[in-house]
Amino acid sequence: MDAYFLFLQTKVLGKIMFLSYKNIIFCMDIVFQFNQYWYVLFFAFLSSWLILLICRKGYRDKKEAKEQFCLALTGLLVLFLMEIFATCTNLWYYVPGNWPVILWPTYSVAILFGYQLLRFIEGFFF
Repeated sequence: MDAYFLFLQTKVLGKIMFLSYKNIIFCMDIVFQFNQYWYVLFFAFLSSWLILLICRKGYRDKKEAKEQFCLALTGLLVLFLMEIFATCTNLWYYVPGNWPVILWPTYSVAILFGYQLLRFIEGFFF
């Protein structure tokens, strides 16, 4: 009950909080206003992924679409855990109120681009 109350309380305050058996692990403000270069990075990865996908004609295979979806979700989970670990151990920190939301879509598109690049290179050698 206490954990649920804390979640509701933080939702009202505009914070995101991750709870672990009544212990607060991570608390960070979410920001939707961020540097314009995040958009450049996101669309660079997205366009590179689309170009490689079309060149390889990988959009025709349903099995590959499922592989990419699972890879993106797994990669996001791993990167999310990395962010929590890094911020909790002070490897890096975000200024309060400056946690860019675009970080996660950029991560997922970068993972998909890496997958397509790997498959593209495999096509030359195997």
